[in-house]
Amino acid sequence: MEASIFRSEEMRLAQIFLSSEAAYTCVSELGEIGLVQFRDLNPDVNIFQRKFVNEVRRCDDMERILCYLEAQIKKMNIDVLNNGENPEAPQPREMIDLEATFEKLEGELREVNDNAERLDRNFLELTELKHVLESAQIFLDQESDASTSLSQNLIPAEDGRNEPAQLGSVAGVIPREKLAMFERMLWRVSRGNAFLRHQDIATELKDPATGVEIRKCVYLIFFQGEQLKLKVKKICEGCRSTLYPCPDSAAERADMLRGVMSRLADLTVILSQTTDHRERVLVAAAKFLRVWLIKVRKIKAIYHTLNLFNVDVTNKCLIAEGWIPADDKDVIRDALRKGTDKCGTSMQPILNIIETKAEAPTYHRTNKFTNGFQSLIEAYGVATYRELNPGLYTCATFPFLFGVMFGDLGHGFIMFLFALWMVLREKPLAPVMAKSEITNIIFGGRYIVLLMGMFSMYTGFIYNDVFSKSMNVFGSSWHVGPNATIEIIDNHVPEYMLDPADRTDYVGYPYPVGMDPIWQVAVNKISFLNSYKMKISIIIGVVHMMFGVLLSIINHLYFKRILNIFCEFIPQVVFLLAMFGWLVVLVFTKWIFYGAGPEFDTPHGSSCAPNVLITFINMMLMQDDDVKENCESNYMFEGQKQLQTALVLIALLCIPVLLIPKPLILKSQAAKRKLRPLVGVIVVQIQGQEGEQQEGEQQEG
Repeated sequence: MEASIFRSEEMRLAQIFLSSEAAYTCVSELGEIGLVQFRDLNPDVNIFQRKFVNEVRRCDDMERILCYLEAQIKKMNIDVLNNGENPEAPQPREMIDLEATFEKLEGELREVNDNAERLDRNFLELTELKHVLESAQIFLDQESDASTSLSQNLIPAEDGRNEPAQLGSVAGVIPREKLAMFERMLWRVSRGNAFLRHQDIATELKDPATGVEIRKCVYLIFFQGEQLKLKVKKICEGCRSTLYPCPDSAAERADMLRGVMSRLADLTVILSQTTDHRERVLVAAAKFLRVWLIKVRKIKAIYHTLNLFNVDVTNKCLIAEGWIPADDKDVIRDALRKGTDKCGTSMQPILNIIETKAEAPTYHRTNKFTNGFQSLIEAYGVATYRELNPGLYTCATFPFLFGVMFGDLGHGFIMFLFALWMVLREKPLAPVMAKSEITNIIFGGRYIVLLMGMFSMYTGFIYNDVFSKSMNVFGSSWHVGPNATIEIIDNHVPEYMLDPADRTDYVGYPYPVGMDPIWQVAVNKISFLNSYKMKISIIIGVVHMMFGVLLSIINHLYFKRILNIFCEFIPQVVFLLAMFGWLVVLVFTKWIFYGAGPEFDTPHGSSCAPNVLITFINMMLMQDDDVKENCESNYMFEGQKQLQTALVLIALLCIPVLLIPKPLILKSQAAKRKLRPLVGVIVVQIQGQEGEQQEGEQQEG
């Protein structure tokens, strides 16, 4: 385990001989332990021409049915039972029973859905007809007024005669958003000879095809003549409105309305029974849906793996090749033996280790704690085989760097409690969190969140920050006296200018741990904290970079890459130390030799302290600034200028060492490798010619 987390497992290429009867069960057992990565031994064979393609298609059909059931279950807001059960892959003969069960369930559910859709469509039509009949009475009460208005505005026919005012009518229902367009088109086509009345339906109506609630309105159109009637109906059909019969007689409308209400009552009962039946079917399916999906996907994975194997000429044996961890050969043999025993065959599987120089896959053995950190690393890239694993160090560095950025004791404590709750109740929470992708990701990284909360609490304590407030745990090292500079802004809490050189305010020794709480009300709080946190970030960043570069030497030594040590590692270390390592030295030098107070003389007082950033920029540009007043020099010690110049020159010399030698050496080595086969061919030809000459001389002798 320790070797696996430090670097990836040592892998071996294995060749496995399986009997045709035991191949399925053996692959099933190997899949349960998850320690074999099989190779495709049929790369030139089309996927549709492989041995078990029909079984894979059957699994695809079963998975399609289960996905359809899952969609219907989610549509009905039914919870799928998830008790954490992980069933084994069923035997091949059980596939027939599963297929029959799924097909029967799908047929029953589709029949129920089709019936329900037809009933919903009938219910919608009857509901719309009911609203048409109820609204028709209101519209037809004004028929006489409409007739008078229409007859007065009739346009003469082509023969110059006005037709008698005998009005026809068309009733229907149209979506509300199409009403304005419908009304304009009707007016233009009829040239004002059609009279439209409409009324909104109070309740939204459900579309049986999509299940979306739609706002609709009832309309009634009065017109004159058969030609205009045909035009009106074509407009209604073009606007996708629904036409309904509407008798002229009030008695006939009342009889029709009573019949519609009676049929609606019957349909309501039938729809309720249909919905209950569909819900019972889906509830029964929801209890086994997760188990069915696992079984089908395992069967599909097994047959997909079997398609990677090679079949011998007798069709009685399957040959497989795959990578296995070197330490788990016995575990894999036990799994193969168990699969053979399940099948009941007498032919035992054979496992042979093949020596090869092919590049092996990277495999890191993880547990529930390291799995989250390893997944975080592999999201950016997978380490090369037997390369040093960054996941080991990420377990500490990632939460710590998060804490440095977050740095709040209060919020960190909340995060810690949330992660601790997930850790302590991980078994009952696992099936609940798995329902959502987001919660599943958070639950998988519960140990990451736990450590991030702990480090945030630590750095928050150092920053003395609790919900943006400070704690006075050890007593402040400042006693602001009457001579302190005080600013009162908007009649709020007074703010003080803290000067450590004034010993009437500062007691002479710092706050024991972390930040002094008095900085919370200081005017110069921002400038002090920003300078402090910037320098701390530089130190941590340089240490982190140096740690990463130093780790590379372990890989170079393990893989015996001597060229990388001299052309990469050493120049990188020298460059990093000469530039950024020196920057860290400047920060610590300023902290140690400069300060405010009577113990620091004038050249080492705070007013003469050089700016580290300006000093570093001048170092790179090899220039000097003017010396400050009452200060001896811009440098912290004698010989600093000469030392900085030497460091810059050393860093500049490292750049060509990093860029030039390695490509030239690699190019030379590649050219030599290309020449070796040619030299061998030439040597063979020369030896052949010498042999022919010797034979000729012997024959002449």
